Amino acid sequence: MSRQIPVGAVDELAPGQRKLAFVDGRSIVLFNIGGTIRAIDNSCPHNGASLASGKLDGNMLSCPAHGLRFDLTSGCTPGAHPLCLTSFPVREVEGRLLVELEDASANPR
Repeated sequence: MSRQIPVGAVDELAPGQRKLAFVDGRSIVLFNIGGTIRAIDNSCPHNGASLASGKLDGNMLSCPAHGLRFDLTSGCTPGAHPLCLTSFPVREVEGRLLVELEDASANPR
């Protein structure tokens, strides 16, 4: 089961901008890429570095720690053996941005 968590208003994130949000104890970065909002976990899958301050070039985000480049459209590095970010679905409802998170209680260990 998933939940949709409000993280802000659509109009506060113009194309090319980013926003850091804290949701249920996790840090999520939202990017407006050409009018499409992408949401990722603020942790590089390589070494856990924060991606919030990474260089954004079009839809490509560079990790500030090691320079790995992630395509925010796919969430992965280019190439035959991609390394992928944790990404989250984002919806716009009545001018609000909602990030969809899996309910932790739905995945018992």
